[in-house]
Amino acid sequence: MTVETKAFDPAEFLESEADVVSYLNVWMEDGSPQEIARALGDVARSKGMTEIARRTGLGRQALYNALSENGNPTLETLLAVVSALGLRLSVTRDAA
Repeated sequence: MTVETKAFDPAEFLESEADVVSYLNVWMEDGSPQEIARALGDVARSKGMTEIARRTGLGRQALYNALSENGNPTLETLLAVVSALGLRLSVTRDAA
């Protein structure tokens, strides 16, 4: 008997707003810039990349590229995606 596996896709499990916020907060706290961009891409895919592209005014393929593992999105793109997701970035003082 052959065991079939499929790649884990976090976008399939980001169902609630709390899931999305928790997921992004984890990556924002300890992730590299590329990991944070990829996490935003996961969230965007969970909401529908076509819809996020429409809301940002950016091309769908451009968003896939920018928010991929090897992407390097501009701050403008990141802020547009965050806004399209109905979220906002904030800054807090580091405890250290």
